[in-house]
Amino acid sequence: MDESELYKNLGVLTKDKKRWEENIPYVASLLVSESMKIKAKSLWLLGEMGLVFPLSIKDCVPSIASFLSNTEPFLRERAANALGRIGRGCYQSIEPYWLELFCLAHDEEASVRLAFIWASENIAAQTPDPYKDYMPLYAELLRDLDDRVRMEAPEMFRVIGKRRPEYVEPYLEQLRTLAETDTNRVVRIHCMGAIKASTI
Repeated sequence: MDESELYKNLGVLTKDKKRWEENIPYVASLLVSESMKIKAKSLWLLGEMGLVFPLSIKDCVPSIASFLSNTEPFLRERAANALGRIGRGCYQSIEPYWLELFCLAHDEEASVRLAFIWASENIAAQTPDPYKDYMPLYAELLRDLDDRVRMEAPEMFRVIGKRRPEYVEPYLEQLRTLAETDTNRVVRIHCMGAIKASTI
């Protein structure tokens, strides 16, 4: 089966959620494909499968996590996204690799740093406690050079603030300053959202 046919089949499987659990091993087997396009699609689909079936996908997590150090930024991005979705479904399924995600926080590629924040939000939505001592890192990302990263970073404070406002309290002044002065409108809006979530 060539790349285009395989990619098309993965697209069909993506829409057929009833077949997801039984096809986890098959999709995981595609992570060794020579095609970056197939590996990327497989990582994304495994993440979505793992959100719904986090225990069934547990054996695949080491293979997914191995892409966190891949030389291809798009695959690092997709691996982070997948671990975030699986971790949202069940933190214990990705816990052995949770700390490895933090290697992406200062990745040279903005899209990977963005994926790191997004993955963190997914995990923290259900399991905020592990992030208690890591909030300074997200505060650094509020000052990232890339606008997309700066727009997403306040969302981590919003997610955490809903469940553990005390974790966000030390950063409220920084968030207020950005909400009032940042040149990017979305950053200002998201900072206000984070403040609101943490002070209700």
